[in-house]
Amino acid sequence: MGTDFLNRYSGHTALPDDAPVGIPAWMSWQHFFNFFFIVLIIRSGLQIRYERKPSAYVTPKLSKKKISLTMWFHLSLDILWVVNGLIFIILLFVTGHWMRVVPTSWDVFPNALSAGLQYLTLDWPTENGWVNYNALQLLSYFVTIFIAAPLAIISGFRLSSFWSKKWTKASQLYPAPVARKIHLPVMLYFVIFIVIHVVLVVSTGMLRNLNSMFAAQGDVDPSVYANNWTGFFFFLGALVAIAAAWVAARPMVLAPVARLFGKVTAR
Repeated sequence: MGTDFLNRYSGHTALPDDAPVGIPAWMSWQHFFNFFFIVLIIRSGLQIRYERKPSAYVTPKLSKKKISLTMWFHLSLDILWVVNGLIFIILLFVTGHWMRVVPTSWDVFPNALSAGLQYLTLDWPTENGWVNYNALQLLSYFVTIFIAAPLAIISGFRLSSFWSKKWTKASQLYPAPVARKIHLPVMLYFVIFIVIHVVLVVSTGMLRNLNSMFAAQGDVDPSVYANNWTGFFFFLGALVAIAAAWVAARPMVLAPVARLFGKVTAR
């Protein structure tokens, strides 16, 4: 596999003729909320895993099952993340933007291999995400949206207080240990995806990429927004919001909020 293969498969697969161009404003907002929720979900999930003595407990009005305050926060974030995701999926298909993240031809696979080889040789594929992603990006977005996210939801639901003990047959078919074996690897997948995603955004034209992702600004000519700082400042704002939420996510702040949705006790 050499230059002939790379010449035949550039690393990009052609989009359908009616595929939309650009990143709409709603997608930029969805991207921010997804970023915001997933960081806090991962953080609270790790807290649950290593928490020895919960600071408080919550008995939600709906489920009536006592859970730790950390677990309540994690599940609350999960619900918001799922709602945000459902809105994203609906808008994705209504606007036709699904064509940018769903493979529409078989040549996406050899092109993804080509893109991967180019990354490995540090001769990185050049793309303008405003117009089209390279094939490896397309497949990674597809896996993240349509495989990893549903697996996280399905396994998380099984492990949550929303799963009823009355569902004995379902519990036998889908035992909690199986869900745990799915949930942790999926979380690790998201961590790895985020790290790689951030590295590529920064190293392949940071200002242009941040403009597309956070400011919904771009052009078919990638040089147009190559020196525009608007998206960068939006990104800084997103980091400030996440940092503020990270600091605020402590018992003295979470407990009063949790009381609006259930009973909070020390044990």
